[in-house]
Amino acid sequence: MAITQQIAKHFREAYDGGNWTGSNLKDAVNGVSWEQAVQKADGLNSIAALVFHINYYVDLIIKVLERKPLEGHDKYSFNLPPLQSSNDWEDLLNKAWANAEKFVKLVEQLPDEKLSDTFAVEKYGNYYRNLEGVIQHTHYHLGQIVVIKKLILQGKGY
Repeated sequence: MAITQQIAKHFREAYDGGNWTGSNLKDAVNGVSWEQAVQKADGLNSIAALVFHINYYVDLIIKVLERKPLEGHDKYSFNLPPLQSSNDWEDLLNKAWANAEKFVKLVEQLPDEKLSDTFAVEKYGNYYRNLEGVIQHTHYHLGQIVVIKKLILQGKGY
């Protein structure tokens, strides 16, 4: 299996399951109401803010994979528009799932030789670093989502 195929598989598993961590984003947010999604627990980010944040970086990488300019900034990565209904929450999730699928398809099409190329701007390193980095980033925030969900379900949200 090509390296890019393996990267795409690892990314998909972070969303859909089957990875060696035994957790995934879809299961983590399953059953979370929009009210719970926007609730903060112990001063932490909300689940919705973390889903938005994860997807923000996936979206930026998609643009580069589509040969578009890298236009984004860390300071905007938590700028979640207000969620005021279950439809807003479902829209956020559906956008994340669609972007995940788009990301996988683009990475699967990427030749392994591209992995060592500069990713958009030299300071960001190469493609490999960014593709693996977004998987690590997803797992990092997935862990936070799982903990926040437990806190909320235990009535420790504020």
